[in-house]
Amino acid sequence: MTVYEKTIAKIRQLPEPLVQQVNDYIEFLLMRSDNRRAALWMQFNESLEIAESDFTDYLPNLEEYEERLARGEIQW
Repeated sequence: MTVYEKTIAKIRQLPEPLVQQVNDYIEFLLMRSDNRRAALWMQFNESLEIAESDFTDYLPNLEEYEERLARGEIQW
């Protein structure tokens, strides 16, 4: 039995959620071997991090900025 056949046999024994993880990892390996796809993935990942970044400080910072404007501490 080849490594390929052994690997396929093991994958067939896994429950569906683990098969999905194996599939994701295979996609990662394929992408990593393709420089163009790897660059696109890195760009996507950075964009995703920005999109999902924590904005919990945004409103308090905005309110503080507005208060400082109102007090004349800063100008717009």
